[in-house]
Amino acid sequence: MITETNDLTRCFGAGDPLYEEYHDHEWGVPVHGDSAIYERIVLEGAQSGLSWITILRKREGYREAFAGFDPAAVAEFTGADIERLLENPGIVRNRQKITSAITNAQAVVTMNAAGESLSDLFWSFQPPARKKPPLSWHDVPSSTDESKALAKALKQRGFVFVGPTTMYASMQACGLVNDHIKGCVALKA
Repeated sequence: MITETNDLTRCFGAGDPLYEEYHDHEWGVPVHGDSAIYERIVLEGAQSGLSWITILRKREGYREAFAGFDPAAVAEFTGADIERLLENPGIVRNRQKITSAITNAQAVVTMNAAGESLSDLFWSFQPPARKKPPLSWHDVPSSTDESKALAKALKQRGFVFVGPTTMYASMQACGLVNDHIKGCVALKA
């Protein structure tokens, strides 16, 4: 846990205004809507192997590069778009991560055409709320039965790069779980 000079305690993100803003006002706050959930899935996938602050710093670049995370628009991206994105310094230039964002947008469009909502599906895997906040990061799992089931349900619908750990991180980012550590300022808000 990080204690700051202003007596606020954050379980992560202290020292960088962008990170602090994300910690204090976004992480663990409920997110709904297909585009918003799709954005979190893409960003969590992009983060794989990198630090989260790297992705936060590139978030606006991602929003611009991926049509504001409009799944219908991204689903239409072509091979030429992939090559263009591989040259874009505003995002993580990894072919697998870029193509997974497009594949996953196509899966959202297919779900919507079948009368299904990504947001509704995602939230159907919300676990019971914790009775007490975790005492340390050792008490926070990297995946759960719910994140494993969510990953499986998404894969069945054509999503890729959505393993249980990435889906648990997405669940945290979308507020399905609140893993702020005991004593964290975000729990007092």
